Amino acid sequence: MINNKIWHEKLHCHLGQYFLIDKMLYQEKNKHHDIKIFNNSVMGKMMTIDDIVQTTEKDEFIYHEMLSHIPIFSHGDIKDVLIIGGGDGGILRELCRHKNINNITMVEIDINIINLCKKYFPKHSNNAYEDPRLKLIIDDGLHFVKKTTNKFDLIISDSTDPIGPGKNLFISEFYLYCKKILKKNGIFVAQNGISFFQKDEIVSTYKNLKKYFYDTSFYQAAIPSYYGGTMMFAWGSDNIKLRLTHIEQLKSRIKKTKLIFNYYNPQTHISSFALPQYIINMLNES
Repeated sequence: MINNKIWHEKLHCHLGQYFLIDKMLYQEKNKHHDIKIFNNSVMGKMMTIDDIVQTTEKDEFIYHEMLSHIPIFSHGDIKDVLIIGGGDGGILRELCRHKNINNITMVEIDINIINLCKKYFPKHSNNAYEDPRLKLIIDDGLHFVKKTTNKFDLIISDSTDPIGPGKNLFISEFYLYCKKILKKNGIFVAQNGISFFQKDEIVSTYKNLKKYFYDTSFYQAAIPSYYGGTMMFAWGSDNIKLRLTHIEQLKSRIKKTKLIFNYYNPQTHISSFALPQYIINMLNES
């Protein structure tokens, strides 16, 4: 809700965060989402969907670099990528920096999100939508993975939280079809909420991914605008060696790309898979 230029997040019932609205730039509710875009003096432009923070100018690089480069450098030879969601363009931007990637398919349910982010968050995509390797499809993510005959080295699920249209991207059936369209040694990753306050979501994802992937785990990053601690990213693959890639191998792969990052580095890569004990206990008991 908006009250006296203060926006309150609604993700959690009994606690949360607020942001001062310096200027409301856009506000509309369509058949998919309730979208707000506004300026905040600390975080810059912010976009909320269904009254949950989705992205900000200030800290988006943490989320997008970690969700993209962890699987890319773990694998070492990514050619074909599928993005589910990701309409703000940040994941696409990071993927397009990798010249060895041949094809990027992006499936977004709401074309309005893409158009809004091109207008209000141009640095998120940084003209990546013009990359000739991109095939953009407007469709429901679950529907797409069920019908496609294409195969991918990497699937990135950059979805909203499991409410509204995002629910379909957290169910067992979605993970099943993602597994079916992965190539040998393929990797599936997805945003999976804040570990401390969304424990049920993490346990549910873990149980469902374990049905289809030999190696199921999580990695994490602290992202200031996502309230409650560390953001969890789900990981699924049939090759456990990919998650355990040695740091020297990571350094070598990164050096070959000549890319420079704002958050990601080999040490962060390795340490992100070191989960706190309460999460390990929770997963072991599930």
